[in-house]
Amino acid sequence: MSQTATENTQGDGTLYVVVTNHEDQHSIWPAHRDLPDGWRARTPAADRQTCLDHIAEHWTDMRPKSLREREHRP
Repeated sequence: MSQTATENTQGDGTLYVVVTNHEDQHSIWPAHRDLPDGWRARTPAADRQTCLDHIAEHWTDMRPKSLREREHRP
């Protein structure tokens, strides 16, 4: 098994946070690193899979926020 596959199934010990940007797009980010400009932490630090599960549950519409809003205008 490759190292990446091993890390994905067993965890590498790194804690992550779920982050979102102004378009409500989600990602994970290592909790020990400063957040990139324009991104906000949305969860407490957790293992990678917990963060990915959070994204799968909460980011159900992957269209950027501006597109969703534009499509709902009369």
